[in-house]
Formats: sequence, C-alpha cells, structure tokens
Amino acid sequence: MKLLRFGPLGSEKPGLLDGDGNMRDLSGEVADIAGEALTPEGLAKLRAVDEKRLPLVEGAPRIGACAGAVGKFICVGLNYADHAAESGHAVPSEPVLFMKATSSLCGAYDDLEIPRGSVKTDWEVELGMVIGKPGRYIPEAEAGEHIAGYWVINDVSEREFQIEHEGQWVKGKSHDTFGPAGPWLVTADEISDPQNLPMWLEVDGKRYQDGSTHTMVFGALNLVSYISRFMSLQSGDIISTGTPPGVGMGQKPPRFLKAGNVVTLGIEGLGEQQHKCVQA
Repeated sequence: MKLLRFGPLGSEKPGLLDGDGNMRDLSGEVADIAGEALTPEGLAKLRAVDEKRLPLVEGAPRIGACAGAVGKFICVGLNYADHAAESGHAVPSEPVLFMKATSSLCGAYDDLEIPRGSVKTDWEVELGMVIGKPGRYIPEAEAGEHIAGYWVINDVSEREFQIEHEGQWVKGKSHDTFGPAGPWLVTADEISDPQNLPMWLEVDGKRYQDGSTHTMVFGALNLVSYISRFMSLQSGDIISTGTPPGVGMGQKPPRFLKAGNVVTLGIEGLGEQQHKCVQA
C-alpha cells in the first residue's frame, strides 16, 4: 500500500494511493495514519479494505507528511562511507545518532524555508523508515517485523548552525520545513530489498546526489535493532538512515540553498519530492 495524508497543514486526512494512481479518502476507516493504524494489525485491516469503494479525493489537495502523531524523529549521521569522506570524517565504528524536532516535518511539495540568518542551508536525500510494531532490544533478525514502511526524506541541514555553533547537531537540523517526508508511505511488504534503492537529488535541474542505499554502512534492519538498545521504538517513530555523497557542503566550492532554488529528489519505488526555497 501507499498511504498518505492530504489537506491543509494541521488538518490532514488519511488516504491512500490506489492501483490507478488516484487518491482515496480513508477517513471512514481510520482517524489518521498514526499509532495503531501503523501496527501490523492496523495495516492488515487497511489492506482488507476494498480501495475502489473508498471516496475519490477531488482536485489536487496538498499532501502532508504521511504519518501523524510522530513521537520521535531519529536520524543517522555519516552512514555512507563516501559522504563521511566528503564531510571530513572517518567512517564511524557504530551508528551516529541525532534527533530532529518533529515540528520540522512537512509535506513532499511544501516550500522549504531558509532560516533567518542562514547562509549554509544544505540538502540530504535519505531513506526514511516508520516504525509499526513497538519494541525494544529488537534482534536484527526480527527488525523487519517492526517496520511499517519506507518513504523519502530530505534531511535539510543548516551547516553553520549544525557545525560552527556550540552544542549538538539538532540546532542545524530542526527548523520548520527541514523534514519533508513522503509523498507517501510505502508499506514494507512492497519493498523487497531496502538496501538496493537508487536515490538522487537535483537543485534547479542539476544533479548533485546520485547514489544507492546499497552503499549504506549500517543497513536498515541493523539500525532498527541498534537504536532499540538505547530507547524503545513506538508506532509512528521515524528513522532517517543517512545520505550518499553530493551534499552542498561537499561541493568545491561549497554550494548552499537560497530563496528561489527548486530542490527535486526521489528514491526508486518511493516517489519524488519537489520544494521551492523561500525566505523564512
């Protein structure tokens, strides 16, 4: 299934993309794409629904971040060896974890805000995972049972705030609109191998990132297991798994986003995003 949320910011309704590419309204079946709806039992109920009987969504409404009531937005840094190199870091011996504020989440076609005072806003196409079955101390062999699905994430980052200011990375990662997620959540049963997904990102039509999840240092299942050692994972929690090389910080000379730029990105099988950059 391809699950989504549509409508104005803060008032999104649950929906799905049917086999013909039409949006269908799930409001009569579930309150939101969140919590219990993302568990294996909740997804089984949604799969049993006859999608042709669901109301068609008229027009072209805004598509929001396609999971609601997100408790944690967990990210993995330096998870591609070649990206670590372009960032001037050694390949980590274990996953580097940091958090983004959940208020950074936005839709796949929403405007991307350049923060006030920013001169180093950067892009990062990433494979995102949404937790379905809660758990902690999850064995890697069982980690796939806990993933509701996968989606595209742009881990937008302000590098000056992230690296040159005191403290943790979270300051450079959490501005409003710095977490575009979607356009839809593709349930895990439709992704046969999360470690073989081509991914790319362009700015104003020029391709900067052109990689694959195949080159991740720590794979998706390993990350679920690893993170669950340090915190319980709840239905709706997000894990963003790192970016391949080609970020703006790694260009020679560095290239950062400005108001008016258009960022387009995608992952094979998971859809595409497009954002116009605007000044906050």
